Amino acid sequence: MLLRLAYLTATNALAFLRLLQMSDKAKDIEILVLRHQLLVLQRLWGSKTGPPH
Repeated sequence: MLLRLAYLTATNALAFLRLLQMSDKAKDIEILVLRHQLLVLQRLWGSKTGPPH
């Protein structure tokens, strides 16, 4: 459990540092890509609430 917490903390810290170095254009592109991925997943699931149970 402690190892998992350390891993999650380290990966989140690295992700935050990566965001600090990104330009505004790169951030905008990443947002567009994530929105597209979300739309594709919603289309596959057929719902905006999440995957089928």
